[in-house]
Amino acid sequence: MSDRARAQLDLARDILGLARGRPRQIVLKRAISNAYYALFHCLAESNANLLVGGPNADRSDPAWIQAYRALVHRKAKGKFRKQDPMRRFPKALRQFADEFCEAQLQREEAEYNPASRFAFQEVEWRLMSVGQAITDFLAVPKKHRRAFAIYLLTEFRK
Repeated sequence: MSDRARAQLDLARDILGLARGRPRQIVLKRAISNAYYALFHCLAESNANLLVGGPNADRSDPAWIQAYRALVHRKAKGKFRKQDPMRRFPKALRQFADEFCEAQLQREEAEYNPASRFAFQEVEWRLMSVGQAITDFLAVPKKHRRAFAIYLLTEFRK
């Protein structure tokens, strides 16, 4: 798991640990938000590493940052929702996409709806689900994750 994704997920787990007993909603909502960002940073880093090169590669750091920053929250969700193109990817990538979309919806609910409420067990389950989605995503062969990155970051032209 990437350092950024791990840091986000670890922080979400730490935050949830503080909520044991009688959890405050602000704490649960912060954990939900961090869970989504773990997925986002995992995907952004994978894209940049596969398209420009990993940390030990002979790469241009500005190009790597540009590739990392090319991932757009809403555009990714829109592409993940397109069933036909998504069918060509392995199951673990489709499941990652589903987890990404669900976590994004929950993050938006947590951050923008002051009346939203989350149960401790719901947040705990989300963190476990996100962790598993990241593990499964990173186990997919690079050639499939690279194709996934191209799909996400470029527009298809015939």
